[in-house]
Amino acid sequence: MSTAVMIGRIAAVAPRPGARITGVVYFLYFLTAVLGEFFLKGIVVDGDAAATANNLIAHQPLYRLGLATGLIAIACYIALTALFYGLFKPVNRNLSLLAAFLGLVACAITAAGSLFQLAPLVVLGGAPYLSVFNAEQLRALALMFLELNNQTANICLVLFGFYDLLIGYLIFRSVFLPRVLGALMTLAGLGWLSFLYPPLANFLSPYILVLGFLAELLLMLWLLVKGVNVQRWKEQASAA
Repeated sequence: MSTAVMIGRIAAVAPRPGARITGVVYFLYFLTAVLGEFFLKGIVVDGDAAATANNLIAHQPLYRLGLATGLIAIACYIALTALFYGLFKPVNRNLSLLAAFLGLVACAITAAGSLFQLAPLVVLGGAPYLSVFNAEQLRALALMFLELNNQTANICLVLFGFYDLLIGYLIFRSVFLPRVLGALMTLAGLGWLSFLYPPLANFLSPYILVLGFLAELLLMLWLLVKGVNVQRWKEQASAA
């Protein structure tokens, strides 16, 4: 039996506990994602290959911890995507499935992009076969891999933008969650779609980040504290 089917059956029997579980997984994602960013903060210096290389070598354990925490965050979001599928399937099964597919693809690309984050440690590791490059070239290569990771992140944010749009629509069409949460998720999705044109996204990034964080934080807190309206969830599930 697939994970999505199992989650859907659990939600059908006890939607409120299912929503609370979703809130707990959401919280774990937030926690690990924030910690991962905290561990990596200040290590990469934009446009300065030498400073970045020195930081990577000096703080390698902390950098590896940040990468590991980021992978845990990805695993949490994969679980969250499956849980959302079960929660919103009564609203529209096809759109819920499409949202789950987009979320899983984005998570897979994010995980693959972690190789670009790991590559600088290999480049700067001092392996004998790298002796054909001088120190300046190795530092430039390390920074290049980190830039490729940034480009991968931009692609993922676009996919998450479509994902948030679908989740926002499903919340808005549901009768068991406040529509304002759906509106906020939709606006957050539109913000992430600005990464289709990075210069625009960079200009708007302070507002996009605040809106995206606020929308997901409020949804997470609502699921964690309030859950869903059980009676309305059952009615919509029955109608579906």
